[in-house]
Amino acid sequence: MKKAGILLPVFSLPGKYGIGTLGQNAIDFIDLLCDTGNSIWQILPMGPTGFGDSPYQSFSAFAGNPYFIDLETLVSDGLLDEKDLAAIDFGKDPKHVDYGKQYTGKKEALLLAYKAYKKENDPSSLLPALEPEIREYCVYMAVKDSEDGANWRDWPDKLRDHDENAIRDFSDKHADEIGFYAFVQTLFKEQWDKIHSYATARGIEILGDIPIYCAIDSSDVWAHRALFKFDTKGYPTEVAGVPPDAFSTTGQLWGNPLYDWKAHEKTSYAWWCQRITHCLSMFDTVRIDHFRGFESYYALPYGEETAVNGKWEKGPGIALFDALRKYTGREQLPIVAEDLGVITDEVRRLMADAGFPGMKILQFAFDAGPGNAYLPHSFTTTNCICYTGTHDNDTLRHWFDTMPDWQRNYMYQYMSRSDNDRRFMPELLIKLAMGTIADTVIIPAQDYLDISDGRINAPGTTGSNWTFRLEANAFSQHEKEVMAFIVGTFGRYQQAKPKPEPEPTEEEASGEEETTSTDPSEAVEKPSVSALE
Repeated sequence: MKKAGILLPVFSLPGKYGIGTLGQNAIDFIDLLCDTGNSIWQILPMGPTGFGDSPYQSFSAFAGNPYFIDLETLVSDGLLDEKDLAAIDFGKDPKHVDYGKQYTGKKEALLLAYKAYKKENDPSSLLPALEPEIREYCVYMAVKDSEDGANWRDWPDKLRDHDENAIRDFSDKHADEIGFYAFVQTLFKEQWDKIHSYATARGIEILGDIPIYCAIDSSDVWAHRALFKFDTKGYPTEVAGVPPDAFSTTGQLWGNPLYDWKAHEKTSYAWWCQRITHCLSMFDTVRIDHFRGFESYYALPYGEETAVNGKWEKGPGIALFDALRKYTGREQLPIVAEDLGVITDEVRRLMADAGFPGMKILQFAFDAGPGNAYLPHSFTTTNCICYTGTHDNDTLRHWFDTMPDWQRNYMYQYMSRSDNDRRFMPELLIKLAMGTIADTVIIPAQDYLDISDGRINAPGTTGSNWTFRLEANAFSQHEKEVMAFIVGTFGRYQQAKPKPEPEPTEEEASGEEETTSTDPSEAVEKPSVSALE
């Protein structure tokens, strides 16, 4: 069956306290997907963001982002008081995330919750219950705090080099600080599991997203330096980027440390097996950014100021995915390959051998004439996902309004339209995507809303990326009806499963009559910290 979905990052959900969270607004968005016949919610990476606030530069490839923890849930669980939260500044703009305020405000709130939790619970049991890589992250963050946020390469030598005795001594002396991060990760997992379970119960798939590379300042690189290309002094020998092209004469210098694929091969790709297994426990399908790096990757000497002087080196190829299939026991891995940009025949063969769907972006379709591979008539396989745009694209409305006249005229010609249709173009382009042979079509929420000022990320820029948020009740009943009509017109409408029955209250479980009615919109139990107790 053909499918449709919506792309919306968790941070873009509406709600109190300055950022989208894993609370009622996430439940409401799942219900909106159900009400409109959509069956997929695509999100962005969920890891704890570092400097620059990009979800693609995370302190951990396994841990969850503390910003996403829902504070209203903690209030209802008795771990926080609304009066305490009212005194914290989380930012005043409901349309944009203020990450500076989140950095200080969210931690202050979570420390208050941790203090309340410790009054009746022993936190020492939290860390051992976490995955090993998340335990590493908790220690890493506690050391980072003790070193005023410094990059791990600037820590004292033994801690920098992940000396087991030094880590043990630090952990003994800073058990409470490590316990705080274990508490936060436990909350994150509990809240996310509730959201994911609710989505599954209603028939909604979660399409997650991960970057191919790890940030250099991350617990993954700190704890597993031998799996990356580093010298004996703790500096990378080569870093990631992409070469110069028509868009940049100096290329893009990403700076992420590159994998030592020979070292990974010796372990049967154990770290990647653990990473993908973790992702598939969180998501139904996972998109891997910069997939072409598995076939060959662009390597730059560390210390270069541009991406001009790099070279292509071979990646692990199909051997990695054979190892993943063997480890997970899945013949077909639920992975989406981000195959945008310059893609070689070798990369196409790897995708075909692995069976992974690629991506088709309509915003790339109208700038090179009838031979453009992103034009709908050029699609050669149903095994792909068609988008009007991704998180890196402009909103459909602003893109259309600002494109060159010659490009707009070609679009009109292709679609048998004219400038009289200008105000309908976002809807018409969404319909064009829905009518392709692609098995799946995913539309950014901003495109359905036909808004101009809602771009999530402009690659190569800093300052205002990753901040966009929906306002409360952004989708009117009319807009939801239009969405459902479009999805249904092209045979992509999925009938939603009913909301799960609410779990009985303590009074109901004990046979006592409940004195207040339950709102059917609150059919799912609110996340709690019962699992911590």
